[in-house]
Amino acid sequence: MNTYLNCSESLQRLTETVATARGNWLALPFDMAREQYARAARAGLIQRSLLASARFSRNLTALERLVLGPWARGN
Repeated sequence: MNTYLNCSESLQRLTETVATARGNWLALPFDMAREQYARAARAGLIQRSLLASARFSRNLTALERLVLGPWARGN
């Protein structure tokens, strides 16, 4: 009985790990966009503004959820 529970728990953990890895892989382009926005703001190429940054983040998160659907992270 304990062996079954341990195997079941191990399988569940493996499934969660694979799902997390897939989500991280699929989200990579969105993470890159966030990083590029931050670098552009630090370099002075775009306005450094908390409001503009929040707006960008909100829009990018919405796009990520639209594109990735159920695989999107829960930001």
